[in-house]
Amino acid sequence: MLRIGGMTCATCAGRVEKALKKVPGVSSASVNLVSKQAAVSADGVPQDMLIEAVRQAGYTAQPVDHHAGHSHDHGAEENPRRAMLLIIGAWLFAAPFVVDMIWRLVVGQHALPPVVQWALATVVLFGFGARFFGASWRALKAFTGNMDLLVVLGTTAAYVLSAAIVLGVAPGGHHDLYFEASAVVIAMVLTGRWLENRAKHATSSAIRALEALRPATARVKRDGRESEIPVSDVVVGDTLLLRPGETVPVDGEILSGSSALDESMLSGESMPVEKSAGDAVVGGSRNGDGALELRATAIGANSRLSGIVRLVEQAQATRMPIEALVDRISAIFVPAIVVV
Repeated sequence: MLRIGGMTCATCAGRVEKALKKVPGVSSASVNLVSKQAAVSADGVPQDMLIEAVRQAGYTAQPVDHHAGHSHDHGAEENPRRAMLLIIGAWLFAAPFVVDMIWRLVVGQHALPPVVQWALATVVLFGFGARFFGASWRALKAFTGNMDLLVVLGTTAAYVLSAAIVLGVAPGGHHDLYFEASAVVIAMVLTGRWLENRAKHATSSAIRALEALRPATARVKRDGRESEIPVSDVVVGDTLLLRPGETVPVDGEILSGSSALDESMLSGESMPVEKSAGDAVVGGSRNGDGALELRATAIGANSRLSGIVRLVEQAQATRMPIEALVDRISAIFVPAIVVV
């Protein structure tokens, strides 16, 4: 599993998928735009080779770390607060254009002077819309196209034409200005991206909920001494001490003690299950009112909780058949629009 950075549309996902499939030894690859993940089936292919193939396609890739059941996003997921500030700022500067368009429909002429329109559009296009230029440049360097390129082409064309009219370089008058197209389109696309990220955040909530079940530390007994260590430092065979009410840190087997454990996270059964010496326990389940001594039997990516997280992520990275048709259409959409 790889986490892909820099994808903004279905065309991007299609290009990453094609790049991965071209790597010798890769039998299949599926890229999900919403989860920003790629599920790759490869026999003996170094992960660095896959990451390099994605990089050459114009995107970034990082391995999904399943150690200790956590998957880290090394990409550039935008800060929600920063994204909201960008949207608010873009709409504040685009709002006068909305009023101006309504005024033009009613009265028949612009209410904003050309120079004011130019100034407002400049701030929105090159300030709040700077991210689209960066993504477009990366796509061009990789000899690819994406939706960001279409946004930049459309908004810049409207901006340059309008600026040329204001400067008197191109023929036209006040009624021929299209600064509002640049500003409003940028604000709308930023809003759309924010809604898309919210949807993606919701689809990932199941994984985050599962990961949150595992505690960060575990109490181990080594050489007769008790100590609290990070869960990632636990090794198979370690003796763990579990107090009443605590969460089981790793999969294990009860050595001594008895208690009722809440395993609803695994089975959905709301009633606690009685456990005693010799019984197996699952990491993420919650201990009842008894103290237990456990022996660690499975840790990290080999634990059952990590396996569930991995299956959920693979399900997110696997696309439905209808998505293959969408990808085929999107593969020619951007080039076709650019040619037109």
